[in-house]
Amino acid sequence: MAALTAPDRQPDRNPKPDRNPKQDRSRVTRQRLLEAAVSCLAEHGWAGSTVAVVAERAGVSRGAAQHHFPTREDLFTAAVEYVAEERSQALRALPSDNREEAVSGIVDLYTGPLFRAALHLWVAAANEDQLRDRVAELEARVGRESHRIAVEVLGADESRPGVRETVQGLLDMARGLGLATLLTDDRARRERVVSQWARLVNEALTT
Repeated sequence: MAALTAPDRQPDRNPKPDRNPKQDRSRVTRQRLLEAAVSCLAEHGWAGSTVAVVAERAGVSRGAAQHHFPTREDLFTAAVEYVAEERSQALRALPSDNREEAVSGIVDLYTGPLFRAALHLWVAAANEDQLRDRVAELEARVGRESHRIAVEVLGADESRPGVRETVQGLLDMARGLGLATLLTDDRARRERVVSQWARLVNEALTT
């Protein structure tokens, strides 16, 4: 009797991609460090946010933190880039069919912890030569991106006179309210201001 042979195995038509556990752990560590850096900046400011403090909050060693970010400036500049990307994603998610809600959502992004963290870095950059150029370049790029997304969300036609300035004025107003919120959270006053700005923006942008 002939020996039984196993049937030929067919090649896997949907092979699973190879995973690299080491790279996965590295990405997770980097993400934890960035989130911890943002939290530390928002809560303690620049002076109280050292690499050691961030590493402890992230649950990693200082050596691991410095492997990803060799200097303190590298860490916190990357943290603000992370903040900027989070803010851009939140801007893109705002409703484009309701300008009042969009205006309110834009202001909310400038009155929360993400903006507070970025603000602390800006203040530090004014007095830290190693930070100033990097943060100024980053802020210019973030400002252009925020303006571009706001134009899309609001459905603004910048070919019309005054429209570009209206959108920029909205962003500047939102930053101002963000600064005011650092000292006192007068939510009722802010809601009235936002409601009035929403009406002004809608009138300026309506064809």
